[in-house]
Amino acid sequence: MNMTNTKELSLEQREELLNILKKRFEKNMNRHEGVEWANVQAKLEAHPDKLWSLNEMERTEGEPDVIHYDKETDEYTFSDCSGESPKGRRSACYDFEALQSRKKHPPENNAIDMAAAMGIELLTEEQYRALQQLGDFDKKTSSWVQTPSDIRALGGAIFCDYRFGHVFVYHNGADSYYAARGFRGSLTV
Repeated sequence: MNMTNTKELSLEQREELLNILKKRFEKNMNRHEGVEWANVQAKLEAHPDKLWSLNEMERTEGEPDVIHYDKETDEYTFSDCSGESPKGRRSACYDFEALQSRKKHPPENNAIDMAAAMGIELLTEEQYRALQQLGDFDKKTSSWVQTPSDIRALGGAIFCDYRFGHVFVYHNGADSYYAARGFRGSLTV
């Protein structure tokens, strides 16, 4: 994954990203009813590291948007809202251990390390199901989700997709990778 060396955006990059995020926010109000963009923007401007992570989500075609606001903690949660699993994050196995175990034709990356490098986390199964309440995502692709340690200890990992009006959860060897499987991330600001 070709990422920038610095985790800071230029003024021009920040303005461009905020403009993209604002337009997406206003176009998809059903994802964040009752949330005001000015408050989200103020929070983002106070946390440039989070803006950098959102830029990485955008750069890899995740189309991040606000999907939750926690009034108690005054935190906004962004998630990848691209129709399909983000193109810039596909063909990755689950984690570094799986990547190392792959003897023939290893992928270039793994989902866990890519997410960590971007400053985001893979969605949990619960978060994935909640995201599907806001739209239909992964109708042709699938996305790795955080895998329980007992499943991972046995060499497996789980992923989800949306077919026939339902979320399906599957398992695979953690070292598997496919052109149509990537991962969705979340970021709390």
